[in-house]
Amino acid sequence: MSTHLVTGISELTTQSSEEARPESAENRVLDAAMIVEHGRIAWIGPAANAPAADQRTDLGGRAVLPGWVDTHTHLVFAGDRSAEFEARMAGQPYSAGGIATTVAATRAATEEQLVVNALRLRLEAARQGTTFLETKTGYGLDLESETRSAVAAAAVADVVSYLGAHVVPPGIDRRDYLDLVTGPMLAAVAPYAGFVDVFCETGAFDVEESREVLLAGRAAGLGVRVHGNQLGHSGGVALAVELGASSVDHCNHLSDADVAALADSPTVATLLPACDLSTRQPLAPARRLLDAGASIAFATNCNPGSSYTSSMAFCVATAVLQMGLTVREAVWAATRGAARTVGAELGPGAVGSLRTGGHASFQVLDAPSVSHLAYRPGVPLTVAVWKNGERLGFAPPAGGLSL
Repeated sequence: MSTHLVTGISELTTQSSEEARPESAENRVLDAAMIVEHGRIAWIGPAANAPAADQRTDLGGRAVLPGWVDTHTHLVFAGDRSAEFEARMAGQPYSAGGIATTVAATRAATEEQLVVNALRLRLEAARQGTTFLETKTGYGLDLESETRSAVAAAAVADVVSYLGAHVVPPGIDRRDYLDLVTGPMLAAVAPYAGFVDVFCETGAFDVEESREVLLAGRAAGLGVRVHGNQLGHSGGVALAVELGASSVDHCNHLSDADVAALADSPTVATLLPACDLSTRQPLAPARRLLDAGASIAFATNCNPGSSYTSSMAFCVATAVLQMGLTVREAVWAATRGAARTVGAELGPGAVGSLRTGGHASFQVLDAPSVSHLAYRPGVPLTVAVWKNGERLGFAPPAGGLSL
């Protein structure tokens, strides 16, 4: 039985508070150490009290925190939309219709091409500390392509969401497409998915159409998630709360009633600040939601059209510097808070926290504290990543430290 002592931890962010409070003292251990055994954490405590182990890694006074939990991505796609981005930066407004460009490229791609591109992005995210990742279908939008996308997504991600209801593709009657999404397409994709999702927004699906899609997915055994209130007061937030969705994502435009409803429900508001900046939408009201008592999470929304980044650290820095959150609130929302959106916050399969008996999935910062994530925005501070007790084999940056 091999045990591994990880020591030299200046600050260990555990996110283990039973009260689920980001600022709790239980979530932070100074001058810490961990014992890892069989992929799980066997012991956490002050380094001075660390038991003996078969192996030892000294991190040299660096900060450790859980791996990022990115629960909103669209990695299964082909093609490029940089021209659309340039046009948007020149003043052209963002709309849901740009998805059609990616749909055409994705339909033309093979399953192997989709997997290779998605794996490239998964590796890119992992290098930056992401150890748990969700991704969606939604760029195929016909039976064959959505099924192919679901197979590719399942090969790459920890959780797959079925997003056949992304937009209605050109050349098909709206009612016929809804029947396809809630019938044969759902049946083909459901074996690979854990959730059903819908883009409840102007230019995509209205509230009644979205409800139909979500109820069909629930009847097929899938959890419920919603894209809502990104471009306006679409009704997506109210629908998510009504149906007890695990999360409603975007949440840029919220009424007082929306905020109150989220605060009184278990539905998590997943905020996507990189997308807000790229589409020049108002940043989601993170401070307002937290102050009202709502649960929030952060995710990258990595996709080729509106948020082509895999950096959770960028989202955390943005939340602190532009959305009014403390560093610990932002880190919580990108780890344990995000885990709640996919039902992985507690129990033996929990992610987003470091606790005795839990998965040893964590990242090491070349900094003494998580505060440096916002203090030094844009700097690639993650220098080592462990997933389930195994260090991921990335080459250190040129001139960097080898731990």
